This record gives sequence, C-alpha cells and structure tokens, in this order.
Amino acid sequence: MVKTTAPSSRSRTRRPVDVRTWLGGIRLSGFMVIMLGLVVLAAFVLVPTIGTYVEQRQRIDALEAAVALAQDDVEDLEAQQDRWRDPAFITTQARERLYYVKPGEVVYLVDNDLASADLPQEQEPVSEDVEQTRNDWMTQMVRSVTEAGLAQTVVPVDSGTEDPATSDPTDDPTP
Repeated sequence: MVKTTAPSSRSRTRRPVDVRTWLGGIRLSGFMVIMLGLVVLAAFVLVPTIGTYVEQRQRIDALEAAVALAQDDVEDLEAQQDRWRDPAFITTQARERLYYVKPGEVVYLVDNDLASADLPQEQEPVSEDVEQTRNDWMTQMVRSVTEAGLAQTVVPVDSGTEDPATSDPTDDPTP
C-alpha cells in the first residue's frame, strides 16, 4: 500500500517576512564591528595599491619588450659592424654601390636589367572628362608675377667694374 501525503500548507502559502524583525534579530558585538571596520579599511587601502601594482607591471612588461627590440637592433648593428671590418666586404660594397674598379678592369653598365615584372607599367589613359579646378589660376599667376617683380635681389658687384645703376649713360663709349 502506497501512502500519499498531501503537501503541507506551509509550502503552498508564503508567509510575509517582516524586515524589521529580521534586522532586529541581528546582534552586533563590539568585536564584530571592529573586524568589519578593519575589513573595510583594508579594502580602501589595498584597492589603490593593487591598481598601482598592476599598472607598474604593465609598464615593466612594455619596457622589457622595448629592451628586447633594442637588443635585437644592437645585435644586428654589431653583426653589420663585423662585416665592415672585413676588407673583402668593403671592396664588394665599393664595387656595387660606388662602381669602383681596379686599375685595368673594364666596366660594363647594363641598362634596363630589370625583370619584366619590375618594369614600370604603362599609365592609365588620361580621362577625357573636363574637371573644374578649385582655384583661380589667373589670380595665382598675377600674384606670382607681382611677387617676383617686387622681390629684392642682391646683385654681386665685381671690384673692377662699375655699378650700371650709378654710371653715367653719356660716358658710354659705344655709339
């Protein structure tokens, strides 16, 4: 025989909770208040310190990465410096970059030695559409001419000749 039990009336109905009685039931001792105050104080003291620590760790990581890159650059430069100590490398660079040759050698320079893929491609055809310019070319031309005409120039004077501006035109020997 199976016995079934009816649900109790407590689970069906909700009892209203009185917050005042619940809060009134909490008893705070002096020790608990002191400990709670210490936890809050520790949170206020440690949160900024932890934030500063995390920020400094990020800076340190960034600086370590920069040092690693600089170290790689230094190693590359040291390797290049070692290459420049080799007389054969210096001779090769002088021949390739400056086209230096030893006495008695004949040099042939080859033009258009680029591969077909490296040659400059033909430009696109010029558009037949007329576009309006954004500025007035006539105003710019007049401004350019007037600025050039008003510009002061320094004319070097030779020690043996007279300045044409100060010479008398009647002294000109040519008829």
